[in-house]
Amino acid sequence: MFSRLAPAALLALVITAAGGHPGFAAEDTVVATVNGHDILLSDVRAAHRRLPQQYQQVPFETIFSGLVDNLIDTRLAAADARRQNLHQLQEFKDQMARIEDQVLQRMALSKTIKEGVSDADVRARFKDAAKEMAANEQIKARHILVETEDKAKGVIADLKKGGDFAALARERSTGPSASDGGKLGFFGRGQMVPAFEAAAFKLKKGAFTEIPVKTQFGWHVILVEDRKKSEAPSFEDVEQYLRNELSQEAGTAYINRLRGEAKIARFNADGSPLEGAAPAGEKKP
Repeated sequence: MFSRLAPAALLALVITAAGGHPGFAAEDTVVATVNGHDILLSDVRAAHRRLPQQYQQVPFETIFSGLVDNLIDTRLAAADARRQNLHQLQEFKDQMARIEDQVLQRMALSKTIKEGVSDADVRARFKDAAKEMAANEQIKARHILVETEDKAKGVIADLKKGGDFAALARERSTGPSASDGGKLGFFGRGQMVPAFEAAAFKLKKGAFTEIPVKTQFGWHVILVEDRKKSEAPSFEDVEQYLRNELSQEAGTAYINRLRGEAKIARFNADGSPLEGAAPAGEKKP
C-alpha cells in the first residue's frame, strides 16, 4: 500500500497551512503602504504560498523583499487599471467569474477534506496498511538457469550429492546473476514471474527445488536462503502520504457525488453530439 503513487490531480487542490518563518514577527504587521493602503505580512506569506513549488523552497527571508516589491507593483497597476475603468469591461467580468468558480471549488474541496479526513482516519489507514505489510513475506534466493530440463535435473542431482549451489551457478547458469553465484537477494510476491514465484515461496529456508521450474526464460533450480516478514515504516514516515491519499479519496468521492446528482451533457468541439454521451438533460446510465 505504501508503494502506491498518489495521483497528482487532486493533490493540487489540497490546501495546507504554511508554517511560521523565524526572524519575522508573528503578528500581522504592516510591511508596506501604497498610497495609504496597507500591505500586511499575511499578504506576503500568501504570495509566497502561491509561488511555483520550486520557488517555495527558497527561504522566506531571502525572497521576502522581492515579494513585497511585487505586491506593491500589483497594487499600483490595479489602481491605475481602475482609473482607466478596465474593471468595467466584459473581459474583466468574465475572468472574475472564472476565478470565482475556481476559488469556490478549492474552498468546497478544502472543506470536504477537512471534515472528512480526521487524525483517527489517518491512524486507522496506517494500522490497516501496516497489518497488510506485516503479513507479506519476503524470501532471499539464488537460482540456476539452464536451457533444458535435463540440464536442470543434472544440477539437482549434483546438489543432492552435496554440490555447492553458488559454485554450480557460476559454472552452469546462463542467467545474468551467474557471476554472483545466482544471487537474487530478497524479493516479495509479485516481483517474479508466476511459476518461479510459486515454486520459490513453497520452499523452506535452506531448501532447493527438486523438480526443475520452467518459465519463458528457461529451466530454473531455486535455493531459498532466508525468509522474513516485511517491515512496515513508522507512522511518522508515512503520515503525510496517507493523509494525502485519504484527502484525494475524499475529494474524488465528493466530485463523483456531485456528478452523480447532476444532469450533464457533453458535445464535440463543433457542437455536434458526442458519441456515447447521454442526451442533453439526461444522466448516462
